Amino acid sequence: QVQLVESGGGLVQAGGSLRLSCAASGRTFSTYSMGWFRQAPGKEREFVASISRTGGRTTYADSVKGRFTISRDNAKNTVYLQMNSLNPEDTAVYYCAASTYYSTVRLQGAYDYWGQGTQVTVSS
Repeated sequence: QVQLVESGGGLVQAGGSLRLSCAASGRTFSTYSMGWFRQAPGKEREFVASISRTGGRTTYADSVKGRFTISRDNAKNTVYLQMNSLNPEDTAVYYCAASTYYSTVRLQGAYDYWGQGTQVTVSS
């Protein structure tokens, strides 16, 4: 069982930056690949980024590639999402998730554990 708690969301102006964190409970964090997803109002939840167990492989949605960076610190049981050059279309609730899949994975169904989400609002 893994519990995930996101933090770092908030209100930011277009062009600004935020760093989200996701702290995981338990001593098996390094056995999970991790992902970030987001859900905007009136839209379905979508994939944002994923990172493999060791952090050696990352995958991004085209909409965030070059602006967002996913990373992890297995010693701290934490995964991060650095978000730069934010625009209003990035406004959403951001969720982190854990998967037993070895490498990066885009499919929501492959994730076993989810956090409660953190709100990110980008003003124009």
